[in-house]
Amino acid sequence: MNIQKMANALAEAELTKQPIAPLTETYGNITVADAYSVQLSQIRQKVDAGAKIEGLKIGLTSKAMQEMLNVYTPDYGFILDTMLYDEVEGLSTEAFIQPKVEFEIAFILKKELKGPNVTVQDVIDATSYVVPAIEVIDSRIADWKIKFEDTVADNGSSAGAILGKKRTLLKDIEDITNIQMVVKKNGEFLDEATSSAVLGNPLNAVVWLANELSEYDISVKPGMFVLSGALSKAVPFEAGDEFEADFGVLGKVNAIISKEVVKK
Repeated sequence: MNIQKMANALAEAELTKQPIAPLTETYGNITVADAYSVQLSQIRQKVDAGAKIEGLKIGLTSKAMQEMLNVYTPDYGFILDTMLYDEVEGLSTEAFIQPKVEFEIAFILKKELKGPNVTVQDVIDATSYVVPAIEVIDSRIADWKIKFEDTVADNGSSAGAILGKKRTLLKDIEDITNIQMVVKKNGEFLDEATSSAVLGNPLNAVVWLANELSEYDISVKPGMFVLSGALSKAVPFEAGDEFEADFGVLGKVNAIISKEVVKK
């Protein structure tokens, strides 16, 4: 299997904003291991070119997202410094191909998490604080016609993140499985969900990630963040849209959508 060829095809699609056919169609029987090798090849190239890994995302953790994309196994991807956006600056439609936004809880770490035997208590001990977050997902695969291996190879279909400003300690959260989230689009109610939608408990998602990463001898370093997974369905956006996700005790996070490319 030509890992580098697939990685180059996805990188070219990202650069030109011209999506490609599913890798699972073009290259045949791609294994999950092949797909993660393609993902890591792209990340290494970007890091070698000067990008910095700031965090990781966990995808497909909720029933809503699994049913939306018809993919029923969690996956992960990397968030680089070039993929971070600010609430005030917002997002640009021109920076992506066929983007959507997701709303989730981000864990910022103070200690390293390294599998394979990470537990919930390990995650609690390693967490500095949590913040509300918006992830931008995008597919370099045409029309989102993805299988699991396609989205894995495509960095978990990740494209960006906005982290909310309010920092909350885990000890100040009465029940992290019962965080109520309400999303508004352009000032009107759009969706609602509870944090238990993420593998029953967002902490479980971080445990899963740390242990999965150990297969490649990768750990989550102190100072990095983990996007623990969308509570509800991803939502496409257009220039002029504004989103607000209210996570109650965790605070709010916003995204303003413009047409002009946001300067990083």
